[in-house]
Amino acid sequence: MSARVIAPEDIELLRQFDTPTICNVIELFDMRPRNAGYMDGRIRACFPELPPMVGFAVTATFRSAAPPAAGYSYSGFEEQLEAIQRLDAPAVVVIQDLDDPPAAAVFGEVMCTTYKAFGAVGIVTSGAGRDLPQVRALGFPAFCSGAICSHGYCHFPQCNVPVRVGGVTVHPGDLLHGDANGVTTIPLEIAPAVARACREFMEAESMVIEYARSGRVTVEGYRRARAEMQARIRALAERLRRERSDRADS
Repeated sequence: MSARVIAPEDIELLRQFDTPTICNVIELFDMRPRNAGYMDGRIRACFPELPPMVGFAVTATFRSAAPPAAGYSYSGFEEQLEAIQRLDAPAVVVIQDLDDPPAAAVFGEVMCTTYKAFGAVGIVTSGAGRDLPQVRALGFPAFCSGAICSHGYCHFPQCNVPVRVGGVTVHPGDLLHGDANGVTTIPLEIAPAVARACREFMEAESMVIEYARSGRVTVEGYRRARAEMQARIRALAERLRRERSDRADS
């Protein structure tokens, strides 16, 4: 499954839910270990107040500690823009900073303004950012490891290659979801089902949340509410797996 066969309405539906809910629903499919597929605490939202970001990865590597062996500063940037245009779907720019520790900022106001103009809906990098007030004003979601004030010898050695960011290997075209809580990948083959199951998962969770907020709680009452929540989630998981199996057999 690719970006072209995930319906725009499913992408829009994914944007309606926070990233922890997306992760919870992915777990129901039992496709990958529960400690895999999401980025670790090194990758943080620069603007946690922004709504969820959903898009397909356009990847690149980055260096800034020394000038490129050939070419010029910012070499490789136009190649990323071409990849965003070819995608013809919401793009998330994902950049691995090869310098350790990061020597300079991977992105700033000019780059993010340009990415947004070409159709990107956010950026995720293992490196740093700068011009953060200006990028916030763009409403452009950004996730990184920190802030550095200079761009150094900024250049992009490779584009559209697998990259490693926040402990996760991201391939070109991978589907990403990110918000104030962090960034996760969504397996493409289950993305539509994940989008449609989130509301039901949240309704199951509400059994415990509403009981806890009722003002009249007991351990036994809490135990019953939690058991009801767990039963609903188990039923949802069984249905999702069955439907996926039926689709695979058809």
